[in-house]
Amino acid sequence: MIVKSLEKADKELFVEMFTDPKILAGIPQKPFTEIEASERFDRNLNLTVSNLKSQKCTCGIFEKRTTEMVGLALFLKNEHDESELGYRFREKFWNKGYGTETTKGMLAYYFNILKTEKVTADVNITNSASVKILNKLMKPIYEFFNERDQCTDRRYVLLKKSWLQDPLQF
Repeated sequence: MIVKSLEKADKELFVEMFTDPKILAGIPQKPFTEIEASERFDRNLNLTVSNLKSQKCTCGIFEKRTTEMVGLALFLKNEHDESELGYRFREKFWNKGYGTETTKGMLAYYFNILKTEKVTADVNITNSASVKILNKLMKPIYEFFNERDQCTDRRYVLLKKSWLQDPLQF
């Protein structure tokens, strides 16, 4: 897998990942309008590493052997201004191990390149695929009701020092 900045050619698939109800059901998030998704795309077009350090950013996830975007990697900040990772994939790429591979890569990027000391991730507790991934790689710390998405989320955390102590896990 390769995670890289979005380019103009990625717009149609980006919009799909913000408007397709099946993709959004596990988050859960109500679908964006085409205009909202296009505006979000435009804000995330051609971002650089410096953007990832200072703001929320969405990048494309691609299979190494193709140019087709399979998903999105979200570099976020939570309500405590802590680094947070997120991802979503187009339906035809579900259950292929891409979520685990992407999460491992994002953790390595946060710790090695961005020099982050702590990474969090929130997941809707009914999203069994993402819960499984995060249970393997991070530590659950608490659950809370997510007002915006009207669901119960679980927050996960991984500290850089824990990641460095168990590199075989990654």
